[in-house]
Amino acid sequence: MTDAITTGLRGAGERLSGLPKVFQGFKDFISRGNAIELAVAVAIGAAFTAVVTAINAGLITPLIAAIFGKASLADVWTFKINGALFSIGLVLDALIRFLVTAAAIYFLVVIPLNALAARRKRGEEAEPAAPAEDILLLQEIRDLLAARPTPAVLNDAGTGPTDTGTDATRPDGPPPAAPPAPRI
Repeated sequence: MTDAITTGLRGAGERLSGLPKVFQGFKDFISRGNAIELAVAVAIGAAFTAVVTAINAGLITPLIAAIFGKASLADVWTFKINGALFSIGLVLDALIRFLVTAAAIYFLVVIPLNALAARRKRGEEAEPAAPAEDILLLQEIRDLLAARPTPAVLNDAGTGPTDTGTDATRPDGPPPAAPPAPRI
């Protein structure tokens, strides 16, 4: 019985050796920034919901009550057709809430963050754009031609064309000869 326990404990110890890798992976995931940004967005969204709800309850709803005489747009412009209740006011209420939320996010979050990002980028220099593919190809051809010795250098070095008819500048031999003229 003790051998089985010892074997089981030894196996568990071997499996735990990969545990630091798991923790390192989790640390990398959390440090990446995506998870942190998502957590911040959820927290700000929850807090911002309370702000929008307060604006709606404190400003929009009393304004609607003052104009239409009812507490909510959901109660305004409703009508029944064959027992089905249609509420145009409910749609307008949702649209107004959306516009208030979007405006508040834009003016209170987006504009200040864009201004902050612009201030941070003032000191940074933009990275140069990568050259186009055709430019890279032309540069490669230029470099290959520059590395190739000229016929004058080959002639001065004594490695120019020989009397055997082979061309030393071409690794595959002389250029192909012209085809013979047709006989008439």
